Amino acid sequence: MEKLLEVKNLKKYFPSGSQVVKAVDDVSFDVYKGETLGLVGESGCGKSTTGRMTIRLLDATEGSILYKGKDIANLSGNALRDQRCKMQIIFQDPFSSLDPRKTIGETIGRPLQVHNLIPKAQRFERVLELMERVGLDPNWVNKYPHELDGGRRQRVGIARALAVNPEYIVCDEPVSALDVSIQAQVLNLLQDLQEEMGLTYLFISHDLSVVKHLSNRIAVMYLGKIVELATSDELFANQAHPYTQALLSAIPIPTIDLKPKRILLQGDVPSPKNPPSGCRFHTRCPYATDRCKSEEPMLRDIGGGHCVACHMVK
Repeated sequence: MEKLLEVKNLKKYFPSGSQVVKAVDDVSFDVYKGETLGLVGESGCGKSTTGRMTIRLLDATEGSILYKGKDIANLSGNALRDQRCKMQIIFQDPFSSLDPRKTIGETIGRPLQVHNLIPKAQRFERVLELMERVGLDPNWVNKYPHELDGGRRQRVGIARALAVNPEYIVCDEPVSALDVSIQAQVLNLLQDLQEEMGLTYLFISHDLSVVKHLSNRIAVMYLGKIVELATSDELFANQAHPYTQALLSAIPIPTIDLKPKRILLQGDVPSPKNPPSGCRFHTRCPYATDRCKSEEPMLRDIGGGHCVACHMVK
C-alpha cells in the first residue's frame, strides 16, 4: 500500500515552569492511503497532540512528518497554506469549533474563500452541495450553530473539512460529544465519505468499540508513546501489551451470560512532567521486572506487522 503519511521520532514538549510536559515523546508510525488508523489511549496520553502535529496545527519539538515523501514539519507561508488543502481536521466539540457569529453557509464557505479554490459566484452552490452531501437541509444555510443540535453541528464541521477536497483528515474524537444514536449516523457518514472520496483518516478516540468498527489498524498510546500497533482484528484477538489487555478488558459486553475478567490497573498514570525511567508502564504493570524499570523497550515487529513495546513479549 502507498504511504500517505510517515511520522518519524515525533516529539512535543510544552514548557511548564522550570519543567517540560512531554506530551508526545518519540512517536513513529505510517498512515497508508485510503485506510483508517485508529489512535487510542487514556485521556492525556498525547493522542490529540499527535494528530494536530500531523497537520501542523501544532509544531513539533523534534521529528519529521513526511506527506507523500515531503517533510512538512518546517513548511511556512504559502507552502504551508497550499499543504493545508490536503489535510483537514474534524474537532471533538461540534459547538465550540464553530463560530457562533457565522451562519452555516459562511462557516462551510470560509475555506473556499481562504484558499480561493473556486470563483466567488460558484461558492454558494458549492456550499449547498456540501450540505446535501453530509445530510444537512440546504434550507438551513442561513441558520446559526445554536439553532442546530449536536449531530447537525458536527455535520457542519465535516462539510467544512470536505470543502477543500482533502486527502487526509484527522478525526479528533468526532462522536464523543454526541448521543449514541447520533454517533452511529455520523460514523456511517464518515465511512461513506471515505469510500466515495478515497479519504484517509487518523481516527482518535477513547472508545475502543468505535475504533474497532472504523479502523483498519489501531495504535495504542500510553503516556506519550505508542506501546502497540496492529490491524484491528489482530489487536482485538491477540493483544500483546499488558496495557492494551487492560484497555480491552474494560469494554462493556451487552449480555448477562458472559462475565469477562476485568484487568484493574493499580495506581495512577504518572505525570508527563516526570515520566518513569525504563518502560513508562512499569509502575502499573503486574508483570514488571527490574529490566522494565531501567531499560526502555523499543517498538518492534513480532510478526505480521504487529508491533509491541514490551520486554516480556517474545
